[in-house]
Amino acid sequence: MSRPTQANEQESSQSIRNIPEHVAIMMDGNGRWATARGLPRSAGHEHGVEALRNVIEASVDSGIRYLTVFSFSTENWNRPKGEVDTLLKLLRTYVKRDLKQLREKGVRVRVIGKRADLPKDIFQLIEKVEADTKTNCSLFLNIAFNYGGRDEIIRAVSKLVDDIRRGELGANDITEENFASYLDTRDIPNPDLVIRTSGEMRISNFQLWQTAYSEFVFLDVLWPDFDVNHLNTALELFANRNRRYGAVAQECS
Repeated sequence: MSRPTQANEQESSQSIRNIPEHVAIMMDGNGRWATARGLPRSAGHEHGVEALRNVIEASVDSGIRYLTVFSFSTENWNRPKGEVDTLLKLLRTYVKRDLKQLREKGVRVRVIGKRADLPKDIFQLIEKVEADTKTNCSLFLNIAFNYGGRDEIIRAVSKLVDDIRRGELGANDITEENFASYLDTRDIPNPDLVIRTSGEMRISNFQLWQTAYSEFVFLDVLWPDFDVNHLNTALELFANRNRRYGAVAQECS
């Protein structure tokens, strides 16, 4: 069977109804992709960046408003130093090389995660890309970097407690809504759809609060091989889900 052309892929994406407003992707499988080909793990990460570029473009074309990608977790610092250095280098390279294109496509970039103790140049790079794209609105791209769901909740609780101590918030005034305002994603809607690649079926400390009612799609494809067809598959699965939010589905009379 011949591979669909780019025009076919775009037509397929545009034909999908009920496009989610916010898609989050756990980009998993770079290392396994490289190992299977006898390549260093760094090669998998490099090819993974290319897959990300394609998904960003496809998200703009399909009408997705928010795209969140899990790029580097708080636990990833425990990986071998050489691999961590490669990941940091890729972040530097990606931002410097693609910033102009992101601006031209109307993509607004925001980095969520713990910024304390980041290397100075990484912190400055994050500040720059956010400032340079802050007026864009075609797609809101959220990069989860040095991010962990538990760490985010702990940081939110710490800030909330500080406000209670200062008298800015009463202990009895805590609600789901005002607690969410202390999270990194305070002005971002919760993900409608979460996609995880590589065949793994776990959440891995990703957006624990925000994904309470998200739809999950697990695909048995390694991230560097993820393309527009895989994205469309996930979007089609989402479009056929019945999101009840804990309620009972209404039956037709």
